Amino acid sequence: MQTNQETQGALERRIDMSVPMAEIDKEVDSRLKRMARTVKMPGFRPGKVPMKIVAQTYGSQARSEAIGAAVEKAFGDKVREQNLRVAGYPRIEPREAAAEGALEFSAVFEVYPQVPLGDLSGQKVERPVLTVGDAEVDKTIEVLRKQRTTFEAVDRPAQEGDRVVIDFAGRKEGELFEGGKAQDFPFVIGAGSMLKDFESAVLGLKAGETKTFEMTFPEDYHAKDLAGQKVEFEITVKGVEAPVLPAVDADLARALGVADGDVTKLRDEVRANLEREVKRRIQGKVKEQVMEALLVANPIEVPKALVEAESRQLAENAKRDLEMRGMNTKDIPVEPAWFADQAVRRVKLGLIMAELVNAKELYAKPEQVRAMIDEMAQSYEDPAELVRWYYAQPERLGQAEAVVIEDNVVAWVLSQTQTEDKTVTFDELMGNAA
Repeated sequence: MQTNQETQGALERRIDMSVPMAEIDKEVDSRLKRMARTVKMPGFRPGKVPMKIVAQTYGSQARSEAIGAAVEKAFGDKVREQNLRVAGYPRIEPREAAAEGALEFSAVFEVYPQVPLGDLSGQKVERPVLTVGDAEVDKTIEVLRKQRTTFEAVDRPAQEGDRVVIDFAGRKEGELFEGGKAQDFPFVIGAGSMLKDFESAVLGLKAGETKTFEMTFPEDYHAKDLAGQKVEFEITVKGVEAPVLPAVDADLARALGVADGDVTKLRDEVRANLEREVKRRIQGKVKEQVMEALLVANPIEVPKALVEAESRQLAENAKRDLEMRGMNTKDIPVEPAWFADQAVRRVKLGLIMAELVNAKELYAKPEQVRAMIDEMAQSYEDPAELVRWYYAQPERLGQAEAVVIEDNVVAWVLSQTQTEDKTVTFDELMGNAA
Protein backbone atom coordinates (compact mmCIF):
# COMPACT_ATOMS: atom_id res chain seq x y z
CA MET A 1 0.00 0.00 0.00
CA GLN A 2 1.30 3.47 -0.93
CA THR A 3 0.18 6.73 0.67
CA ASN A 4 0.77 10.44 0.25
CA GLN A 5 -0.49 13.20 2.55
CA GLU A 6 -1.33 16.81 1.62
CA THR A 7 -2.43 19.74 3.76
CA GLN A 8 -5.50 21.39 2.24
CA GLY A 9 -6.00 24.12 4.83
CA ALA A 10 -5.66 24.84 8.52
CA LEU A 11 -7.58 21.71 9.50
CA GLU A 12 -8.35 19.86 6.26
CA ARG A 13 -6.11 17.04 5.10
CA ARG A 14 -5.98 14.83 1.99
CA ILE A 15 -4.35 11.43 1.94
CA ASP A 16 -3.80 9.73 -1.41
CA MET A 17 -3.67 5.95 -1.10
CA SER A 18 -3.09 2.99 -3.38
CA VAL A 19 -3.95 -0.65 -2.64
CA PRO A 20 -2.85 -3.45 -5.02
CA MET A 21 -5.84 -5.12 -6.65
CA ALA A 22 -4.18 -8.46 -5.92
CA GLU A 23 -4.75 -7.84 -2.21
CA ILE A 24 -8.41 -7.02 -2.83
CA ASP A 25 -8.86 -10.10 -5.04
CA LYS A 26 -7.34 -12.23 -2.30
CA GLU A 27 -9.73 -10.76 0.26
CA VAL A 28 -12.72 -11.32 -2.06
CA ASP A 29 -11.72 -14.98 -2.44
CA SER A 30 -11.35 -15.33 1.33
CA ARG A 31 -14.79 -13.83 1.96
CA LEU A 32 -16.47 -16.06 -0.61
CA LYS A 33 -14.90 -19.15 0.94
CA ARG A 34 -16.22 -18.15 4.36
CA MET A 35 -19.68 -17.58 2.89
CA ALA A 36 -19.61 -20.97 1.15
CA ARG A 37 -19.38 -22.75 4.50
CA THR A 38 -22.81 -21.57 5.63
CA VAL A 39 -24.71 -20.32 2.54
CA LYS A 40 -28.05 -21.99 1.83
CA MET A 41 -29.50 -22.50 -1.65
CA PRO A 42 -32.35 -24.66 -2.95
CA GLY A 43 -31.12 -28.08 -4.10
CA PHE A 44 -27.89 -28.03 -2.09
CA ARG A 45 -27.05 -29.01 1.45
CA PRO A 46 -25.64 -26.19 3.67
CA GLY A 47 -21.96 -25.76 2.91
CA LYS A 48 -22.12 -27.83 -0.28
CA VAL A 49 -23.03 -25.04 -2.74
CA PRO A 50 -20.46 -25.01 -5.61
CA MET A 51 -17.96 -22.17 -5.32
CA LYS A 52 -18.80 -20.95 -8.81
CA ILE A 53 -22.46 -20.43 -7.86
CA VAL A 54 -21.47 -18.71 -4.59
CA ALA A 55 -19.23 -16.35 -6.56
CA GLN A 56 -21.96 -15.60 -9.10
CA THR A 57 -24.50 -14.87 -6.35
CA TYR A 58 -22.38 -13.08 -3.76
CA GLY A 59 -19.36 -11.89 -5.75
CA SER A 60 -20.47 -8.25 -6.00
CA GLN A 61 -21.26 -8.10 -2.29
CA ALA A 62 -17.93 -9.67 -1.35
CA ARG A 63 -15.99 -7.28 -3.61
CA SER A 64 -17.83 -4.24 -2.23
CA GLU A 65 -17.08 -5.36 1.33
CA ALA A 66 -13.44 -6.11 0.48
CA ILE A 67 -12.92 -2.68 -1.08
CA GLY A 68 -14.59 -1.00 1.90
CA ALA A 69 -12.38 -2.93 4.31
CA ALA A 70 -9.24 -2.09 2.28
CA VAL A 71 -10.08 1.60 2.23
CA GLU A 72 -10.84 1.61 5.95
CA LYS A 73 -7.61 -0.23 6.80
CA ALA A 74 -5.46 1.97 4.58
CA PHE A 75 -6.95 5.11 6.07
CA GLY A 76 -6.71 3.81 9.65
CA ASP A 77 -3.07 2.78 9.22
CA LYS A 78 -2.13 6.20 7.86
CA VAL A 79 -3.97 8.04 10.61
CA ARG A 80 -2.22 6.01 13.31
CA GLU A 81 1.14 6.39 11.58
CA GLN A 82 0.79 10.18 11.44
CA ASN A 83 -0.83 10.33 14.90
CA LEU A 84 -3.73 12.35 13.46
CA ARG A 85 -6.90 13.12 15.45
CA VAL A 86 -9.65 12.87 12.84
CA ALA A 87 -12.75 15.03 13.32
CA GLY A 88 -15.86 13.52 11.77
CA TYR A 89 -15.77 11.06 8.87
CA PRO A 90 -13.48 11.15 5.82
CA ARG A 91 -14.79 11.77 2.31
CA ILE A 92 -13.48 9.04 0.03
CA GLU A 93 -12.84 10.07 -3.58
CA PRO A 94 -11.63 7.80 -6.45
CA ARG A 95 -8.49 9.06 -8.17
CA GLU A 96 -8.35 9.63 -11.87
CA ALA A 97 -5.71 7.92 -14.01
CA ALA A 98 -5.18 5.18 -11.47
CA ALA A 99 -2.21 2.89 -12.02
CA GLU A 100 -3.02 -0.46 -13.57
CA GLY A 101 -3.47 -3.22 -11.03
CA ALA A 102 -4.14 -0.84 -8.15
CA LEU A 103 -7.11 0.74 -6.37
CA GLU A 104 -6.22 4.41 -5.93
CA PHE A 105 -8.32 6.82 -3.89
CA SER A 106 -8.10 9.92 -1.71
CA ALA A 107 -9.48 10.51 1.78
CA VAL A 108 -10.36 14.14 2.54
CA PHE A 109 -10.98 14.87 6.20
CA GLU A 110 -10.51 17.35 9.03
CA VAL A 111 -8.32 17.06 12.09
CA TYR A 112 -8.74 18.47 15.57
CA PRO A 113 -6.88 21.76 16.03
CA GLN A 114 -3.92 22.24 18.30
CA VAL A 115 -5.01 24.28 21.33
CA PRO A 116 -2.06 26.21 22.76
CA LEU A 117 -3.42 27.72 25.96
CA GLY A 118 -3.17 31.50 25.93
CA ASP A 119 -2.34 34.01 28.65
CA LEU A 120 -5.35 34.99 30.77
CA SER A 121 -3.67 37.59 32.95
CA GLY A 122 -5.04 40.47 30.85
CA GLN A 123 -8.65 39.31 31.08
CA LYS A 124 -11.04 40.91 33.59
CA VAL A 125 -13.93 39.25 35.40
CA GLU A 126 -16.49 41.07 37.56
CA ARG A 127 -17.93 39.00 40.38
CA PRO A 128 -21.39 40.24 41.50
CA VAL A 129 -21.77 40.62 45.26
CA LEU A 130 -25.12 40.57 47.03
CA THR A 131 -26.04 39.72 50.61
CA VAL A 132 -29.59 38.51 51.13
CA GLY A 133 -31.23 40.67 53.81
CA ASP A 134 -34.71 41.36 55.16
CA ALA A 135 -35.52 43.63 52.21
CA GLU A 136 -34.89 40.83 49.71
CA VAL A 137 -36.96 38.40 51.80
CA ASP A 138 -39.82 40.94 52.00
CA LYS A 139 -39.71 41.53 48.24
CA THR A 140 -39.83 37.80 47.52
CA ILE A 141 -42.74 37.22 49.90
CA GLU A 142 -44.55 40.08 48.16
CA VAL A 143 -44.06 38.30 44.84
CA LEU A 144 -45.42 35.08 46.37
CA ARG A 145 -48.45 37.01 47.65
CA LYS A 146 -49.11 38.49 44.20
CA GLN A 147 -48.96 35.02 42.68
CA ARG A 148 -51.89 34.12 44.93
CA THR A 149 -53.95 37.22 44.21
CA THR A 150 -57.71 36.82 44.20
CA PHE A 151 -60.25 39.36 42.90
CA GLU A 152 -63.53 40.63 44.30
CA ALA A 153 -66.19 42.74 42.60
CA VAL A 154 -66.20 46.48 43.36
CA ASP A 155 -68.59 49.30 42.47
CA ARG A 156 -66.14 51.96 41.32
CA PRO A 157 -64.26 53.04 38.18
CA ALA A 158 -61.58 50.61 36.95
CA GLN A 159 -58.00 51.41 37.91
CA GLU A 160 -54.52 49.98 37.42
CA GLY A 161 -54.28 46.43 38.75
CA ASP A 162 -58.00 45.72 38.53
CA ARG A 163 -59.39 42.80 36.59
CA VAL A 164 -62.14 43.81 34.20
CA VAL A 165 -64.58 41.73 32.18
CA ILE A 166 -65.61 43.35 28.89
CA ASP A 167 -67.33 42.87 25.56
CA PHE A 168 -65.55 44.51 22.65
CA ALA A 169 -65.82 44.88 18.89
CA GLY A 170 -63.10 46.34 16.67
CA ARG A 171 -63.65 47.74 13.18
CA LYS A 172 -61.26 48.85 10.46
CA GLU A 173 -62.85 51.16 7.91
CA GLY A 174 -66.24 50.23 9.36
CA GLU A 175 -65.80 46.45 9.00
CA LEU A 176 -65.18 43.97 11.82
CA PHE A 177 -61.70 42.53 11.52
CA GLU A 178 -60.63 38.97 12.39
CA GLY A 179 -59.98 38.52 16.11
CA GLY A 180 -61.44 41.93 16.88
CA LYS A 181 -64.57 40.78 18.72
CA ALA A 182 -65.09 39.00 22.06
CA GLN A 183 -67.60 38.68 24.87
CA ASP A 184 -66.99 38.28 28.61
CA PHE A 185 -63.29 38.84 28.01
CA PRO A 186 -61.23 39.20 31.26
CA PHE A 187 -57.86 40.91 31.65
CA VAL A 188 -55.88 42.70 34.32
CA ILE A 189 -55.16 46.34 33.61
CA GLY A 190 -51.40 46.89 33.58
CA ALA A 191 -50.49 43.21 33.25
CA GLY A 192 -49.39 43.77 29.64
CA SER A 193 -51.70 41.21 28.05
CA MET A 194 -53.42 43.97 26.04
CA LEU A 195 -52.00 46.91 24.09
CA LYS A 196 -51.32 49.95 26.25
CA ASP A 197 -53.76 52.21 24.35
CA PHE A 198 -56.51 49.61 24.76
CA GLU A 199 -55.89 49.33 28.51
CA SER A 200 -55.85 53.12 28.88
CA ALA A 201 -59.29 53.34 27.27
CA VAL A 202 -60.75 51.03 29.94
CA LEU A 203 -59.35 53.02 32.88
CA GLY A 204 -62.03 55.02 34.67
CA LEU A 205 -64.99 53.02 33.39
CA LYS A 206 -67.50 51.35 35.73
CA ALA A 207 -69.52 48.19 35.22
CA GLY A 208 -72.32 48.83 32.71
CA GLU A 209 -70.55 51.71 30.92
CA THR A 210 -69.78 51.70 27.19
CA LYS A 211 -67.07 53.60 25.33
CA THR A 212 -66.05 54.02 21.69
CA PHE A 213 -62.49 55.07 20.88
CA GLU A 214 -59.91 55.03 18.12
CA MET A 215 -56.42 53.57 18.36
CA THR A 216 -53.54 52.72 16.03
CA PHE A 217 -51.84 49.33 16.10
CA PRO A 218 -48.03 49.37 16.45
CA GLU A 219 -45.99 49.11 13.25
CA ASP A 220 -44.51 45.80 14.47
CA TYR A 221 -47.86 44.25 15.43
CA HIS A 222 -47.87 40.49 14.79
CA ALA A 223 -50.99 40.60 12.58
CA LYS A 224 -49.56 42.18 9.43
CA ASP A 225 -52.93 43.37 8.10
CA LEU A 226 -53.40 45.44 11.29
CA ALA A 227 -49.82 46.69 11.81
CA GLY A 228 -49.79 50.49 11.74
CA GLN A 229 -53.54 50.61 11.02
CA LYS A 230 -56.07 52.92 12.71
CA VAL A 231 -59.16 51.09 14.05
CA GLU A 232 -62.22 51.87 16.14
CA PHE A 233 -63.20 49.84 19.21
CA GLU A 234 -66.46 49.77 21.11
CA ILE A 235 -66.16 48.32 24.62
CA THR A 236 -68.71 47.58 27.31
CA VAL A 237 -67.49 46.96 30.85
CA LYS A 238 -69.45 44.12 32.46
CA GLY A 239 -67.50 43.87 35.72
CA VAL A 240 -64.70 45.48 37.72
CA GLU A 241 -62.80 43.42 40.30
CA ALA A 242 -60.17 44.69 42.71
CA PRO A 243 -57.11 42.60 43.58
CA VAL A 244 -56.95 41.09 47.06
CA LEU A 245 -53.57 39.89 48.31
CA PRO A 246 -53.43 37.26 51.05
CA ALA A 247 -52.12 38.37 54.42
CA VAL A 248 -48.71 37.19 55.56
CA ASP A 249 -50.11 34.80 58.14
CA ALA A 250 -50.33 31.15 59.05
CA ASP A 251 -52.63 30.39 56.10
CA LEU A 252 -50.12 31.78 53.62
CA ALA A 253 -47.25 29.93 55.35
CA ARG A 254 -49.16 26.65 55.11
CA ALA A 255 -50.01 27.32 51.45
CA LEU A 256 -46.28 27.75 50.81
CA GLY A 257 -45.34 24.44 52.43
CA VAL A 258 -44.76 25.31 56.09
CA ALA A 259 -46.90 22.63 57.76
CA ASP A 260 -47.35 24.32 61.14
CA GLY A 261 -48.02 27.78 59.63
CA ASP A 262 -45.08 29.42 61.43
CA VAL A 263 -44.40 32.71 59.60
CA THR A 264 -40.87 32.89 61.03
CA LYS A 265 -40.11 29.49 59.48
CA LEU A 266 -41.56 30.75 56.22
CA ARG A 267 -39.19 33.71 56.23
CA ASP A 268 -36.25 31.43 57.08
CA GLU A 269 -37.11 29.09 54.19
CA VAL A 270 -37.51 32.01 51.78
CA ARG A 271 -34.14 33.37 52.89
CA ALA A 272 -32.43 29.98 52.44
CA ASN A 273 -33.95 29.54 48.97
CA LEU A 274 -32.96 33.08 48.01
CA GLU A 275 -29.38 32.52 49.15
CA ARG A 276 -29.16 29.39 47.00
CA GLU A 277 -30.66 31.23 44.02
CA VAL A 278 -28.38 34.24 44.50
CA LYS A 279 -25.37 31.93 44.64
CA ARG A 280 -26.53 30.17 41.46
CA ARG A 281 -27.08 33.47 39.62
CA ILE A 282 -23.68 34.80 40.67
CA GLN A 283 -21.98 31.59 39.55
CA GLY A 284 -23.81 31.79 36.23
CA LYS A 285 -22.75 35.38 35.55
CA VAL A 286 -19.15 34.65 36.52
CA LYS A 287 -19.07 31.50 34.36
CA GLU A 288 -20.38 33.47 31.39
CA GLN A 289 -17.48 35.92 31.70
CA VAL A 290 -14.97 33.11 32.22
CA MET A 291 -16.07 31.37 29.04
CA GLU A 292 -15.76 34.63 27.10
CA ALA A 293 -12.27 35.13 28.54
CA LEU A 294 -11.26 31.64 27.38
CA LEU A 295 -12.51 32.35 23.87
CA VAL A 296 -10.66 35.66 23.68
CA ALA A 297 -7.39 34.22 25.04
CA ASN A 298 -7.52 31.06 22.93
CA PRO A 299 -8.55 31.86 19.34
CA ILE A 300 -8.80 28.59 17.41
CA GLU A 301 -10.31 27.26 14.20
CA VAL A 302 -12.77 24.41 14.59
CA PRO A 303 -13.58 21.52 12.26
CA LYS A 304 -16.69 22.05 10.15
CA ALA A 305 -17.70 18.45 10.83
CA LEU A 306 -17.92 19.11 14.57
CA VAL A 307 -19.86 22.34 14.05
CA GLU A 308 -22.34 20.61 11.74
CA ALA A 309 -22.84 17.78 14.23
CA GLU A 310 -23.36 20.24 17.08
CA SER A 311 -25.81 22.29 14.99
CA ARG A 312 -27.85 19.17 14.28
CA GLN A 313 -27.88 18.29 17.98
CA LEU A 314 -29.03 21.79 18.96
CA ALA A 315 -31.79 21.62 16.35
CA GLU A 316 -32.96 18.28 17.73
CA ASN A 317 -32.92 19.70 21.26
CA ALA A 318 -35.02 22.64 20.10
CA LYS A 319 -37.58 20.32 18.50
CA ARG A 320 -37.81 18.19 21.64
CA ASP A 321 -38.31 21.33 23.71
CA LEU A 322 -41.19 22.41 21.46
CA GLU A 323 -42.74 18.94 21.70
CA MET A 324 -42.51 19.03 25.50
CA ARG A 325 -44.47 22.28 25.34
CA GLY A 326 -47.22 20.44 23.53
CA MET A 327 -46.45 21.60 19.99
CA ASN A 328 -46.64 19.37 16.94
CA THR A 329 -43.24 19.80 15.27
CA LYS A 330 -44.02 17.66 12.23
CA ASP A 331 -44.72 20.72 10.09
CA ILE A 332 -42.38 23.11 11.92
CA PRO A 333 -39.01 23.48 10.18
CA VAL A 334 -36.12 23.64 12.66
CA GLU A 335 -32.98 24.12 10.59
CA PRO A 336 -29.52 23.25 12.00
CA ALA A 337 -28.16 26.33 10.20
CA TRP A 338 -30.08 28.53 12.67
CA PHE A 339 -27.78 27.28 15.43
CA ALA A 340 -24.47 27.60 13.57
CA ASP A 341 -23.06 30.51 15.62
CA GLN A 342 -24.02 28.85 18.89
CA ALA A 343 -22.54 25.58 17.68
CA VAL A 344 -19.21 27.23 16.79
CA ARG A 345 -19.01 28.74 20.27
CA ARG A 346 -19.86 25.45 21.99
CA VAL A 347 -17.33 23.47 19.94
CA LYS A 348 -14.58 26.02 20.61
CA LEU A 349 -15.27 26.02 24.34
CA GLY A 350 -15.43 22.23 24.43
CA LEU A 351 -11.99 21.91 22.80
CA ILE A 352 -10.41 24.65 24.91
CA MET A 353 -11.81 23.29 28.16
CA ALA A 354 -10.78 19.71 27.36
CA GLU A 355 -7.20 20.90 26.77
CA LEU A 356 -7.26 22.96 29.96
CA VAL A 357 -8.61 20.10 32.08
CA ASN A 358 -5.90 17.76 30.81
CA ALA A 359 -3.09 20.31 31.07
CA LYS A 360 -3.99 21.51 34.58
CA GLU A 361 -5.49 18.22 35.87
CA LEU A 362 -8.82 19.81 36.69
CA TYR A 363 -10.65 16.49 36.85
CA ALA A 364 -13.61 15.95 39.18
CA LYS A 365 -12.67 14.39 42.52
CA PRO A 366 -15.23 12.02 44.12
CA GLU A 367 -15.51 14.24 47.19
CA GLN A 368 -16.26 17.27 45.00
CA VAL A 369 -19.02 15.41 43.20
CA ARG A 370 -20.58 14.26 46.48
CA ALA A 371 -20.42 17.77 47.95
CA MET A 372 -22.17 19.24 44.91
CA ILE A 373 -24.93 16.59 44.97
CA ASP A 374 -25.42 17.09 48.73
CA GLU A 375 -25.79 20.84 48.19
CA MET A 376 -28.38 20.38 45.43
CA ALA A 377 -30.27 17.91 47.61
CA GLN A 378 -30.82 20.48 50.35
CA SER A 379 -33.68 22.06 48.40
CA TYR A 380 -35.56 18.72 48.26
CA GLU A 381 -37.99 17.40 50.83
CA ASP A 382 -36.02 14.15 51.04
CA PRO A 383 -32.35 14.99 50.28
CA ALA A 384 -31.23 11.38 50.60
CA GLU A 385 -33.56 10.36 47.77
CA LEU A 386 -31.85 12.74 45.31
CA VAL A 387 -28.42 11.49 46.38
CA ARG A 388 -29.49 7.88 45.76
CA TRP A 389 -30.94 8.89 42.39
CA TYR A 390 -27.62 10.33 41.19
CA TYR A 391 -25.53 7.40 42.39
CA ALA A 392 -27.97 4.80 40.99
CA GLN A 393 -26.73 5.18 37.41
CA PRO A 394 -23.26 6.02 36.00
CA GLU A 395 -24.83 8.35 33.40
CA ARG A 396 -26.38 10.55 36.08
CA LEU A 397 -23.17 10.62 38.06
CA GLY A 398 -21.34 11.55 34.86
CA GLN A 399 -23.58 14.59 34.48
CA ALA A 400 -22.69 15.70 38.00
CA GLU A 401 -18.99 15.13 37.30
CA ALA A 402 -19.23 17.31 34.17
CA VAL A 403 -20.64 20.16 36.26
CA VAL A 404 -17.82 19.80 38.81
CA ILE A 405 -15.21 19.84 36.04
CA GLU A 406 -16.75 23.03 34.67
CA ASP A 407 -16.64 24.55 38.16
CA ASN A 408 -12.97 23.55 38.45
CA VAL A 409 -12.23 25.28 35.15
CA VAL A 410 -14.00 28.43 36.32
CA ALA A 411 -12.06 28.44 39.61
CA TRP A 412 -8.73 28.00 37.80
CA VAL A 413 -9.47 30.75 35.28
CA LEU A 414 -10.45 33.13 38.08
CA SER A 415 -7.06 32.48 39.69
CA GLN A 416 -5.38 33.63 36.45
CA THR A 417 -7.51 36.67 35.58
CA GLN A 418 -8.03 40.11 37.07
CA THR A 419 -11.07 39.51 39.25
CA GLU A 420 -12.91 42.25 41.09
CA ASP A 421 -16.08 42.24 43.18
CA LYS A 422 -18.99 44.43 42.12
CA THR A 423 -21.92 45.13 44.43
CA VAL A 424 -25.25 44.66 42.64
CA THR A 425 -28.86 45.14 43.60
CA PHE A 426 -31.34 42.32 43.99
CA ASP A 427 -33.25 43.40 40.87
CA GLU A 428 -30.05 43.64 38.79
CA LEU A 429 -29.00 40.12 39.72
CA MET A 430 -32.47 38.66 39.17
CA GLY A 431 -32.90 40.43 35.85
CA ASN A 432 -35.70 42.75 37.04
CA ALA A 433 -33.85 46.03 36.68
CA ALA A 434 -35.66 48.61 34.56
